[in-house]
Amino acid sequence: MVEIVTTTGDCDVVDEGHFTSESAQILIGEIMGCNRDLENIKQNNSDVQNKMKNIIDVLGTV
Repeated sequence: MVEIVTTTGDCDVVDEGHFTSESAQILIGEIMGCNRDLENIKQNNSDVQNKMKNIIDVLGTV
């Protein structure tokens, strides 16, 4: 048995010997959620880097 704690805090138990399409769908959903979260983090990081660059550029003109 494998215990999977989802991003929502739910807990699913998957019996490795009886892996079903429903189990696969749960895991795929979790992977998709993690990918979405990572993309949001990447975008936020890029936004912060751009803000910092703009601030440095402004300070360079002072």
